[in-house]
Amino acid sequence: MSTSRILAIAIAAGLSAGGLTGTAVAADLEPYVEPVPLATGGWYLRGAIGMSNQRLGDLEYKYFNESNYVTDWMNEGDFSSAPTFSLGAGYQFNDWFRADLTGQYRGKADFYASQRVHNLNNPDLPEFFSDDYTARKSEWLFLANGYVDLGTYKGITPYVGAGIGTSRNTISGFRDVNTELNAGGYAGSDSQWNFAWALHAGLGFRVTENLIFDLGYSYVDLGNATTDTAYNVDPSHSRPNDGFKFKDITSHDVNFGIRYLFN
Repeated sequence: MSTSRILAIAIAAGLSAGGLTGTAVAADLEPYVEPVPLATGGWYLRGAIGMSNQRLGDLEYKYFNESNYVTDWMNEGDFSSAPTFSLGAGYQFNDWFRADLTGQYRGKADFYASQRVHNLNNPDLPEFFSDDYTARKSEWLFLANGYVDLGTYKGITPYVGAGIGTSRNTISGFRDVNTELNAGGYAGSDSQWNFAWALHAGLGFRVTENLIFDLGYSYVDLGNATTDTAYNVDPSHSRPNDGFKFKDITSHDVNFGIRYLFN
């Protein structure tokens, strides 16, 4: 091979190597842009429907403990289940903490209680008779809530939380039926505001980036409730009183809802 041909090949190889090196150097000099993390915070709206499962601590009345009678409760007071409807708005601060304000209407639950009374000293009454009490109860519940999200696993986020606020408890349609005496009584509707609190737990199911289905449980302490003044159906037997008192009302609620995030 001639000297001129060897020189031409060497020059071509050098130009090629120089071009590759320049390309590599140019690539090395491209500016590095740090990736922007996805936003995890933001406002959200929420709504839910559910069912209540309520309990009564005690039913009180001014004349339950009269010395002439001994009362034996056959049913101290049960509520039927009732629907609940809630709306709220909140803020997701980060991956693990959020807070919201909620308003909830708790539908009318039927109430029933029954007692057997032993008459000790009144000769005008039979030795034993009963009283069957019925009523309806509803509430407006307003809470400020905080939640801790416990990590997301395949799109499912378990959480726990707590809330404090107030509840407006209403008793309506109160009736007392005494079958043995063909007698009874009634009381008008009344409402009472109470301090209220709740404990929450549940699962969030992420459907899209912005939409989450929520299956939740709440234990709610609603405080007390009262009727208006109670009257005997025979006005001559009515006595002064401040109504029937429903003490320590609590509920185990199950809710299904959605959260929509604006992030």
